[in-house]
Amino acid sequence: MPYRLAVEESKEKLEVGMVVGSYYSSESVYISATDISALIPAELEKLRNARFYVTHRPWLDLYGVNIKPLGSSSSKPYVDQALIHRCLPDELLYEVFARMNPYSLGKAACVCRKWRYTIRIPLHWRNACLRTWQISGPVENYRILQSKYDGSWRKMWLLRPRIRTDGLYVSRNTYIRVGIAEWRVYNPVHLVCYYRYMRFFPNGKFLYMNSSQKLKDVAKYMNFRASKTESVFSGKYTLTDDKVEAAILYPGLRPTVLRIRLRLRGTTQGANNRMDLLSLVTSGVDDSELEGQEDDMLGVVQGWQEDETHNADVPAVSHRRGLAPLVFVPFEEVETSVLNLPVEKMDSFVPG
Repeated sequence: MPYRLAVEESKEKLEVGMVVGSYYSSESVYISATDISALIPAELEKLRNARFYVTHRPWLDLYGVNIKPLGSSSSKPYVDQALIHRCLPDELLYEVFARMNPYSLGKAACVCRKWRYTIRIPLHWRNACLRTWQISGPVENYRILQSKYDGSWRKMWLLRPRIRTDGLYVSRNTYIRVGIAEWRVYNPVHLVCYYRYMRFFPNGKFLYMNSSQKLKDVAKYMNFRASKTESVFSGKYTLTDDKVEAAILYPGLRPTVLRIRLRLRGTTQGANNRMDLLSLVTSGVDDSELEGQEDDMLGVVQGWQEDETHNADVPAVSHRRGLAPLVFVPFEEVETSVLNLPVEKMDSFVPG
């Protein structure tokens, strides 16, 4: 079959186009297929040598070439550029992390990649878990680890509900009290603010206090050594899943026991920074039940009904006011917490 080609008068040689189709010029001739097959290799070579036909892209030459990372062929050993890593051996770095609390470990893991990998060693999180849930015992902790958390201590630390012991749980409560009328001109009202403070310890004990004092003042004597002189009461608690049960004894002529039920939760995963007050019950207790049991009131009231009392002079009362959720405040933030603001600057507080 003949092919139609265009011959330009201004050129001495016939140039063959790459595009299949017809080429137009002032004259047209017909050439056989045999003549075209002889012309194509020479014309293709001419097009290959013409640079202006093809845009040069040097990065295309890298396709299919294996490039080694920079410095991989060097025989010199790798030297960490960080001064602390060059001066502090890995053994000492591990000992430093082993003496930090878990929340400081979480912050240190954000410093660099080396610290993050070192902190993820399971031994750090195993020690933290055994200290936090020491009242459950190591056997029970290992059983829960294998059955619920796939043998990961870090996963257990993040997902299992726990009571934080590195600060105070604070509940801010307010109510309105009517004042005394002066000269029958106006009736004043007062906004009263008071706090509930709770500090927990890993051994199953806790401290409780009701006070109108600010957080930064109370945190100084929320310990067993100073609690006897500042009306701070001690008791015991238990943690079952996310439920907390606690009890303390108010001594006096008519001993009264305070039973507290709380639910532990967190604003983010693993935070455990909120406690909801489910119930707050005061009831009387018989003197015969207190013999040798003043420090373990939780065991005395175990199994009591909510309206149960063992002293007719002190009826059981379930309190419905002052049940604002408790907010956790670490010790390093007690001076700067918003809970220290007076009523004039913060009339209400919504913990969330």
